Amino acid sequence: MPTIILLTRVYNESKLKFVDKSLKSILKGLKVETEIRGITPRGMVQINVSGEDENVALNYLDKEIGICPTSFEPLKKYSEVKGRIISLSKSRNELHVDIGITSPQIVDAAIPIQCLQAQLVDGRKIALKELIELYGFCEHLPLTVKILDVNKEKSYIEAMLSEKQISHYKNWTKSLLDRLIILGPPLWEVRLASKKARVNRDAVNIEPLGIFESAVACKLGTDAVGLIPKIGKILRNSTFSVFSPKRILEFMDYSTALIS
Repeated sequence: MPTIILLTRVYNESKLKFVDKSLKSILKGLKVETEIRGITPRGMVQINVSGEDENVALNYLDKEIGICPTSFEPLKKYSEVKGRIISLSKSRNELHVDIGITSPQIVDAAIPIQCLQAQLVDGRKIALKELIELYGFCEHLPLTVKILDVNKEKSYIEAMLSEKQISHYKNWTKSLLDRLIILGPPLWEVRLASKKARVNRDAVNIEPLGIFESAVACKLGTDAVGLIPKIGKILRNSTFSVFSPKRILEFMDYSTALIS
């Protein structure tokens, strides 16, 4: 019966019951049992997995949610792992991503600013703070990264954004639709709150980014910033961020005709 740590962060312990229901739904049809054991100091969910289809379940959970490697040993150069932005103010030269390493100590993956500049703004030399604001990065936002270097002796992991993650942001930019990123509530709560606040009239759809993270895709011409006061009155304990294609395109000095 392996014990694993999912790359699912609960923003308060009352949400563990929802995680339990979600796991049962995700693994429906498999001969497997899951048991929630608790949360880590950083709020990640720890579970036991057992049953005839245990290996299938573990592979599926890793693909759909992400399983924390917890130590350096499973990490391979150029492998892709899921993680979450952590400690935005920790450095001016690196974006730190929690990928779950806790043994023998907590070690986050570091994305050098040069990588982010090359991947997100065509190599333009802008400050990390400005880049964070440009792409709506916020603490605990899920990301997929590619491992570039693992130095166990120096307790250092270098990474870059994965091709999948870059493609995700390119598609968001091409859509020209603002997205309101919401961290904290599950998808059903976001949908309900959007309906109550009548925000759903300004939205195309609501995309899940994780079990407790969503992105509200706004209708063309709707500014996501304007939706925060409306939906924020209902989802009071949530974190909000905005992804604005218009802001990115203006910064890059691209016309919409150049988006292909």
